[in-house]
Amino acid sequence: MKTIGLLGGMSWESTQGYYRSINEGVKSRLGGLHSAHIAMYSVDFDPIEKLQHQGNWAGTAAILSQAAKNIQAAGADFLLICTNTMHKVAPQIEAAINIPLLHIADATAKELIKQNIKTVGLLGTTFTMEQGFYKDRLTEKFGLSVVVPNEADRAVVHEVIYQELCLGQINPNSKAEYLRIIQTLADQGVGAVILGCTELVCW
Repeated sequence: MKTIGLLGGMSWESTQGYYRSINEGVKSRLGGLHSAHIAMYSVDFDPIEKLQHQGNWAGTAAILSQAAKNIQAAGADFLLICTNTMHKVAPQIEAAINIPLLHIADATAKELIKQNIKTVGLLGTTFTMEQGFYKDRLTEKFGLSVVVPNEADRAVVHEVIYQELCLGQINPNSKAEYLRIIQTLADQGVGAVILGCTELVCW
């Protein structure tokens, strides 16, 4: 069994979902008391969040690249970044290690193509929805068309992630707003919506 490297803590609320899902998958496949071989490094999200909103992506890349090196040193055979947004610095992390980095957008795109979905909505932080590191990969590498909410709705999605979901708070009113935004995307013709922030998947 290969050892899975998990770079987590962004936030830990979402990282626990990765840990649980991977172990449930191994248990389902192998049965009994089997669980996954995992080397995980969980960072402190607070300084990273501050660097994100300052636009200091080089600072975030330095922190996560060192964490990835630690994961590699612990014996991981490959690496997963347990957050969508920090794939913004995936190239820098990848350059710092000698093990493969499995990109979350690639896995997402392959599943969409498998389901014959060509146009997809994208929810996530404003960084993920507005910048090209995720959207452009889906479009340029896989030929998908990506639709994001309007500016006001993007602000709602972002605010709920950082002010509620990353803190483990579940607000029914916020959930209703998300469902409204998803319906708006559906009305625009998307065939599916990517929950491009793991806290959303854990909701």
